[in-house]
Amino acid sequence: MLSIFNLFLFFMFCGAFVFCFNYKHILLTLLSLEFMVLSVYMVLFYFLMLHGYEMYFTIIFLVFSVCEGALGLSILVNFVRTVGNDYLSSVSILSW
Repeated sequence: MLSIFNLFLFFMFCGAFVFCFNYKHILLTLLSLEFMVLSVYMVLFYFLMLHGYEMYFTIIFLVFSVCEGALGLSILVNFVRTVGNDYLSSVSILSW
């Protein structure tokens, strides 16, 4: 029981590690953020199943995570159309 929770925390820290050290492409950072959201969902689902609560909150969490993913992809598409690539080094903070 505790080892599954530790596995989910390991997934969360792996996603955070990739997010912190892969800052070259926007797509890689978005994928690592989605991986962290998925690991938080697994922790939430496991916690609610363990204690016998209702699962409605997991559906609401999935709706918000899908909206977050769609927003991130739309920002990525807009960025690629304006700049031409998804490198973070090609854009300056001063131009925003």
